[in-house]
Amino acid sequence: MPDRPSVPPRPDTMRQTIAAQAARLIAEEGVHDYGFAKRKAARQLGATDRELPTNAEVEEALQAWRSLYCDEEDCERLAQMRVAALEVMRFLAPFRPYVTGGVLEGTAGAFSEVELETYADTAKDVEIFLLGKGLIYEHREVRRRDQDAPEAVLEFDWGEVPVRLTIYDVKAERSPRRGPSGLARDKMRLEAFEKVLAEPASHEA
Repeated sequence: MPDRPSVPPRPDTMRQTIAAQAARLIAEEGVHDYGFAKRKAARQLGATDRELPTNAEVEEALQAWRSLYCDEEDCERLAQMRVAALEVMRFLAPFRPYVTGGVLEGTAGAFSEVELETYADTAKDVEIFLLGKGLIYEHREVRRRDQDAPEAVLEFDWGEVPVRLTIYDVKAERSPRRGPSGLARDKMRLEAFEKVLAEPASHEA
């Protein structure tokens, strides 16, 4: 009987492998662009662009990576970032702040920022508030120009923790936001986040 021909890897298996490699690049090398991470992972694995996973698959792989490889230092960093997020939210209480992203989801790592959203009549209101408190910040380019785009994105350091503050019009508070995966992102108000951090399990993410 002749030998059976070798079976090529299944496309879905390659997609999963690329997603896992892209997640590693995001977690270990600080790559923020999911598209870039996917393409780089595909090149490293000798795959084609047609085999690229979705951003949602990369997000799922990143969460799995964090749960497997989060060492004591990573967990301490996440706890530090959550404390910083809470402090900044209290500081920004007049502007109805929300926490979102990796700090809320438990996937934040060494290269992550605290991601916060605030809502105001104008972005200038928030900027004047920050300047009045002596907080130095920088503007990040707002790439989107659609009706759901933020009015401004500011970056500053809170102690040793980098913070990205996205400012939206107050009327957009109830509008869903989408993350890199393309899916709606969870966000949480100050009071709810305080309760989460008060629970012992929240420090073991």
